[in-house]
Amino acid sequence: MTKKDPIPVTVLTGFLGAGKTTLLNHLLSQKHGYRCAIIINEFGAISIDNQLVVGADEDIIELNNGCLCCRVRGDLIRSLEDLFRKQKRFDYVLVETTGLADPGPIIHTFRATDLAERLRLDGVVTLVDARYFEKEMQDGPEPAAQVAFADVILLNKADLVSPDDLERLEGRLRKMNTLAAIYQTRDSRIDPGRIFNIKAREISGPFSIAEPVRPSHAHHDQSDHPHHDHAHVESGHDHTEEEHGLADDHHHHHDESISSFYISEERALDLKKVETWLTEIIRDLGSQIYRSKGILHIKGQAKRVVFQGVQTMFDARPDRLWNVGERKLSQLVFIGKDLDEAKVRQGFLDCIVT
Repeated sequence: MTKKDPIPVTVLTGFLGAGKTTLLNHLLSQKHGYRCAIIINEFGAISIDNQLVVGADEDIIELNNGCLCCRVRGDLIRSLEDLFRKQKRFDYVLVETTGLADPGPIIHTFRATDLAERLRLDGVVTLVDARYFEKEMQDGPEPAAQVAFADVILLNKADLVSPDDLERLEGRLRKMNTLAAIYQTRDSRIDPGRIFNIKAREISGPFSIAEPVRPSHAHHDQSDHPHHDHAHVESGHDHTEEEHGLADDHHHHHDESISSFYISEERALDLKKVETWLTEIIRDLGSQIYRSKGILHIKGQAKRVVFQGVQTMFDARPDRLWNVGERKLSQLVFIGKDLDEAKVRQGFLDCIVT
């Protein structure tokens, strides 16, 4: 008997009123090809046409498009286990968090529990209310954490603010999280392909890091076009020291407690020094690092070494062979709270083979 592939899970987060419920209603009406189990807090929050309902009990409503709406009763793990126990048919899970939720513990649920064999975290989607995000940032830590953990950011209600404010807000979001794809949306409308099965947390398969987008190069397309995606870095391009990310261009707001920064380097790294350095970072800064991701050019290694981490949970492994003619480049991104960027950068420099 062949082992089934884990079912992908998307965690949907965002502050109160950002548009999560509107997005759920949008996804329920789309033909995306998945039998979704949508984990929500209360049925009353979403609009379910009674004509679509083909079955219901106290905690699960089944729709004629194959989707399930499942109410969380106290514990997310128990709710997910109930779905398997009741042998419900589904091939995708979408988890709605409360507006005040820190995504961190939910992410750990899919890595550190028995569910890890049956479910895999595909990505975290964060909705941001273009009108009120900056005020919400002043009111509490949750919005910043939700942005920091995101793989996709929907800058929603984009039609309700001026183009200048939208550009400034997107720039702020990018400085907080250089890894996320950012889409400007209206009424939470987005192509489901932008958020389903994006494999943002996979360490196997295609693995790339986009170089930071300079403000002067930013795109200003209409909604549902990516303003940052996980594009491959092209080879054969000369870089100055500033573009290597080792000079004074730190790519983040100094007035933010949440920030992200990018490091790139063409010189080869010493494997033992890198292992020691990353171990120290996880030990000393793990709770502050919300996301980390890297591609490493190790001396004497024919293959790229890739890593991805969430706080103290960290995976690293050899990846594909470097392609013929490909520029061998180490690229790293760290996203976190009150990070000592200078210390991290110096630790990285100490790993370069001299």
